[in-house]
Amino acid sequence: ATEERERKRRAREREKDRRTEPQTSDVCSARARREKTKKKMKKMLTTTTRATNTAARLVGGRGGGGGVVVAGRRRTVSAGTSSVISNSGVISAKVCSGRSRSGSRKESRRDAAVRVATPNSPFSSVDCDTAFVKELQENGARTTRRTKLICTIGPATSGYEELEELARNGMNVARLNMCHGQHEWHREVIQRIRKLNADYGYSVAIMVDTEGSEVHIGTIEQPRQVETSDEWTFTIRSLPKTAAVTPVGEVLGASEGEDEGEGEEGGAGETKVLPRIAGVSYDGFTEDVKVGDEILVDGGMVKFKVVAVEGPDVICRCSEPGILLPRANLTFHREGRPVRARNAMLPTISAKDWVDIDFAIENGADLIAVSFVKTAETINHLKSYLKSKCLQRQEGEKSTTASSSIDATAVPGVVSKIESSDSLPNLEEIVLASDAVMVARGDLGSQVLLEDVPVIQQEITRTCRRLNRPCIVASHLLRSMLEHPTPTRAEVADIADVVQQRADALMLSGETAAGLHPMKCLDVLRTVATRTEHFMQAYQEEQVFDIEQLQASDRLERLYKRSSEAKSMISEHEYISEGLCASASYLSNHLNASAIFVFTKRGYMASLISRCRPNCPIFAFTDTDIVRRKMNLFWGVMPFRIDLYNQPESTVERTFKILKRRNLIKEGQLVVVVSDVGPTTDVIRSIQVRYVTAEGSQPMQ
Repeated sequence: ATEERERKRRAREREKDRRTEPQTSDVCSARARREKTKKKMKKMLTTTTRATNTAARLVGGRGGGGGVVVAGRRRTVSAGTSSVISNSGVISAKVCSGRSRSGSRKESRRDAAVRVATPNSPFSSVDCDTAFVKELQENGARTTRRTKLICTIGPATSGYEELEELARNGMNVARLNMCHGQHEWHREVIQRIRKLNADYGYSVAIMVDTEGSEVHIGTIEQPRQVETSDEWTFTIRSLPKTAAVTPVGEVLGASEGEDEGEGEEGGAGETKVLPRIAGVSYDGFTEDVKVGDEILVDGGMVKFKVVAVEGPDVICRCSEPGILLPRANLTFHREGRPVRARNAMLPTISAKDWVDIDFAIENGADLIAVSFVKTAETINHLKSYLKSKCLQRQEGEKSTTASSSIDATAVPGVVSKIESSDSLPNLEEIVLASDAVMVARGDLGSQVLLEDVPVIQQEITRTCRRLNRPCIVASHLLRSMLEHPTPTRAEVADIADVVQQRADALMLSGETAAGLHPMKCLDVLRTVATRTEHFMQAYQEEQVFDIEQLQASDRLERLYKRSSEAKSMISEHEYISEGLCASASYLSNHLNASAIFVFTKRGYMASLISRCRPNCPIFAFTDTDIVRRKMNLFWGVMPFRIDLYNQPESTVERTFKILKRRNLIKEGQLVVVVSDVGPTTDVIRSIQVRYVTAEGSQPMQ
């Protein structure tokens, strides 16, 4: 019943959008065009004008020009032209013949075959994420959550109902970990997410996370509890499935309720106790470790000590108990310090990763995360490959269909995962080459000293913001909630600290993939992030407001006082855009604006405003779904999809009308409008300040 009500509500909203303005089309019948023209003429013309029986146009006399008054201004229509006047007061002129109407019917029909995109298009509407709409209507614009949330999808959340609940509770990006599961399983999850977006109006983005060249154990069908002093064998030999997945003490062939003794005595099943053994993915594992080394599983969730190395087997004894998860990564320490294994020399993108990347392209993933990135060359090489593959895909689709799908041919964004000590010397180059950066604290903590992790996290976050790249903080945010329904106080403080560092997004891994309480984890993450942002905003308005203004002023000053080094690093176009967005952020804070509207085709202007971290939310409007979903990573950005026309003023005005009718903005509110969308291929960047009125909007005088 809830799903049916939601569908009906969305259908009513789309119907209202279509009724915002009378729909005018060049392919409609002559009779319908005459009726619409008569109605428009009665409204718009202040002088008595006789309506003709031809198609929707106003024709001046053959020897002179006619006059039309629109919105209080007189516009001249010369002979030989016709003008279709829309409800918004925009006139689009078409060249036509000066003959009589009886002799020019064929020519007028031929002229009418030329279609021009106008705000009256029947397909023009504003698409917004349902979760955003709910939050805006409940909390208001200035108190909405700015930090984005990423959830890893696993067995606990792969169903359609579970995915819908995650999206409803604030999930912005769904992560698929290619370390687990087959391609068919991941394909089904992607199809469910796409169907969810179409059915309920969400805009959840999909991120495919590659495995990388890490060392990890083999497949285990279920987690294994490891106790102190338990001996385990990690081997590079190929193991039968049962040897790797059957826990010690299980009875093979026995039915439920029978214990080991019953199987032995009663003959109901054969008792076979298997050794504690798991395979390792790295063939050089036995050559890298030595007796006395410590092996950390999944960043320290379980710790072993090497007691013997026997050919392809490494015998270990558990020193710190925990849970052994499927395909958990392995790192090892020697004398308390991380050991740089020879697998660090392997290619960052393995053969399996290339297969997974092709899978991501085929299924229209929005983002691709690369593990253990060490240099920027890896990212540049991957981006070239993605462009080539997407171009081939686009050419193939054009040969079979009249028009290609934007989502299928768009190039996915590349997310670099910083989880290796080798990445840190090349951090700035990696950030510049990437579309986003992830701080994978779990693996990073096993590669560097634990006390260095908070400092490195802050350094990466600051670098990403300085270079205008979204920053994702991941791993161990709510690790205790894998089993327990409530988090520890330290975990809550950790989330609040990341939010205070102004990271763009927070990511849950095993908590939502295989934990016992995935929905509670997302609730905790959302509520803590929102509450921390409210506190920061109140504190900033009282004491720290000048600091943010100084940051914006520094960006403006850098626009005019550039060093020779800065000139070589950034183009004039980027400096102008940066100064414009810094000015918009400054204005919104200074005028206490309710929102910033940014109209962009690539999402670039939205990212620049997001970097300034204004006090109000950023409404970003674009005309493609792929860009809309990618903007889900930008701090404070609420992405909308809208048709962008050749008349920017008409697009802006219609946007105000639709958002006001949906109660997303209210009359009397102040909005800063930024645009880099122009009527031609030349980019026109502009900034305006507007009031929301009953009819739409009014520029600030």
